[in-house]
Amino acid sequence: MEAILALTKLQGNTDDNLLTALEDSKKYLIRTGISLDDLNRVPIIHIAGTKGKGSTCAYLESIIRNHGFKTAFYTSPHLVRVRERIKINGKSIDEEQFVNKFFHVYNILENLKENEFDMPSRLTFMTVLAFHVILAADIDMAIVEVGTGGEYDSTNIIQQPVCVGITLLEMDHMEVLGDDLSSLAWHKAGIFKANVPAYTVNQSPEAFDILRQRSIEKNCSLTTVSVDKLKILNTYPPKLGIDSDVQFKNAALAVQLAETFIKKFKYNNNQKIDFDKNIVEEALKNTKWPGRTQIIHGKYLDIYLDAAATHFAMKNCIDWFKKSITKNTNNVKKILIYNSIREECFYRDNFNDLKNVNFDIVYFVPNVGKINCLDLQNTNLEFDEQMKYCESFKEAWTYCPAIIKESIAQALQQIISDNKKNNTKPVVLITGTLYLMGTALAVLDENFATNKNDVIDF
Repeated sequence: MEAILALTKLQGNTDDNLLTALEDSKKYLIRTGISLDDLNRVPIIHIAGTKGKGSTCAYLESIIRNHGFKTAFYTSPHLVRVRERIKINGKSIDEEQFVNKFFHVYNILENLKENEFDMPSRLTFMTVLAFHVILAADIDMAIVEVGTGGEYDSTNIIQQPVCVGITLLEMDHMEVLGDDLSSLAWHKAGIFKANVPAYTVNQSPEAFDILRQRSIEKNCSLTTVSVDKLKILNTYPPKLGIDSDVQFKNAALAVQLAETFIKKFKYNNNQKIDFDKNIVEEALKNTKWPGRTQIIHGKYLDIYLDAAATHFAMKNCIDWFKKSITKNTNNVKKILIYNSIREECFYRDNFNDLKNVNFDIVYFVPNVGKINCLDLQNTNLEFDEQMKYCESFKEAWTYCPAIIKESIAQALQQIISDNKKNNTKPVVLITGTLYLMGTALAVLDENFATNKNDVIDF
């Protein structure tokens, strides 16, 4: 708890100017006793993009770990607990390790600060902390996911990655990265390094042109990886642990990145490790990435969770949901739980797509799992402001009855109560922000719950 409170105090330091994150990251990393050259001691794969970064990293980590390598993985944001951002061999670091490393780094920075405001932002601090954990761990390689953009992101202190990947590019963080795909692609390509192979998926011509230009400027090869890469496997298309058609391009990129790494580091601990397509298939099938195309079957409800932070992601979410319920249910009641902290044009576009699902009822909720419990989410909006968003959602939604609840637990308990009376088992789609997925899992899954008493019997 003390570590979380200390981390929360860092929230406002420099988050408003993300373009300073890279220089801040360098400064504070060095101040804590790690040089940029020290980062070269661990082979690192660096991944940027808009859609699919996390799932690509998850596939990649699973493939490499299942080949026998020890892995570290740094990602953001987290779903429930902040220590989820740093994983060793596929598992979040434990609470004791997190707290010890946290205060080791925090106390150094606190003692050496030159003025009252000379501390990193939360995002920059987490990057510095992650590299401390990575360098101290008994691992063979690390996978690092970019937070925002690439060129000025705090993770871009990596100087000599093994290879880099760029997932699908769409508009995001426009206030920082620019309001067109060209600007955004320029930032994302900032992770390209001289003589380091770069891979991407099929992009729009506008985005790819910039990626290609920057690869030439930075003297690195750029290769587009199509889903045909998966045809090297025994079964095509392979079974994926993250169930969505859009995931095939992420899986293909992960396979290419893994193959590049394994062929370069095939001698591990004096043992030869060959890239094995049977291991790859098994790793892809067993990859899990909570809150993305996730289905949880309960006694009273079948719950479908999928974060959808962009309009393209929402279309994919709807396609996945429709396909999934067609396979498993017939003429059941369909319920939506939604939250999105985005501008009006975004959620109205979402609603135009969501209306075609023909939901029976919709609940709008803030990113709160349960009233009076601590939700460790990194949203900057206060509860009252989130409730105002919910009022706007309800006003804009005209396709079926809409209800506002003060937490996702309240919405779920209402749904369970109503349908127990009718002896029906509805399907519930929870979508919108990734933060909502975290608060949902905090009351649905005891593995994510901060307090087991908060878990709902659904």
